[in-house]
Amino acid sequence: MRRTVVGLAIGVSLALCGSTAVSAQSAGATRSQAAADPVGPAADDTASQNYILGAADVIEVSVLGRPDFTTKGRIGEDGTIRVPYLGSVTASNKTTVQLADELGKALESGGYFSHPIVKVDVSSYASRYVTVLGNVGSPGLIPVDRAYRLSEIVARVGGVKETGADYVVFRPRVGAERHITVQALATGDLKDDPYVSPGDKIYSPDADLFYVSGQVKAPGAFPLRANVTLRMAISRAGGLTESGSDKSVTVTRAGQKLPHVDLDSKVMPGDILLIGERLF
Repeated sequence: MRRTVVGLAIGVSLALCGSTAVSAQSAGATRSQAAADPVGPAADDTASQNYILGAADVIEVSVLGRPDFTTKGRIGEDGTIRVPYLGSVTASNKTTVQLADELGKALESGGYFSHPIVKVDVSSYASRYVTVLGNVGSPGLIPVDRAYRLSEIVARVGGVKETGADYVVFRPRVGAERHITVQALATGDLKDDPYVSPGDKIYSPDADLFYVSGQVKAPGAFPLRANVTLRMAISRAGGLTESGSDKSVTVTRAGQKLPHVDLDSKVMPGDILLIGERLF
């Protein structure tokens, strides 16, 4: 009979997130058909049925209609876990689908159950995940069941928030740290969108800020993006008021007032723009 194996959600979701992937059970389906069914990775924060189990993952194994069989445990360093009736079985380097199918066959061939429907849930991911922190929608541990590109992982956690910088820090478990712009992730070459591996870390730092005050409609502090000019900064602050003048702009940078202001020059981190009034 066909088995359903569903990974447990871990509370993280990237703008490309979808709904929880759940396979339909069918009493008339054969075990070989269940193993042959294609199961793709989930599009949201729920690990897909293709997640490959490893040491320290916590799983729950149950048989439909037999609550006395249900067991929960951590996969040992040797890759095994103890299961009722069967004793120690190998779980590492198998998908939850594969493990459920193997357990069902063993329980049936051993004469314990007739056509058992086995379910394997992942309660805690510990062996294969990447860490995503900082200014993203849902920071946390993201299980990886296949080769994901950095942009896919960023999407799965909800993307970079407005408070985040326009780049992410990618620190692979093996190799040098890289700073990759969000624009490059979205539109750049694949060389700017590397694959991630278990153990990698991704961090979205706080954006640098600039400040606009005086005769603008929406004064305040604003995250600095690449290639923002003074003119664009004034627009970002809502534009000039009726009495404001773009010929009366003072810029304070690193505690010093600039002697000359070119509205087409770039804003620097921490710049303070003061917009003065028109002279009538």
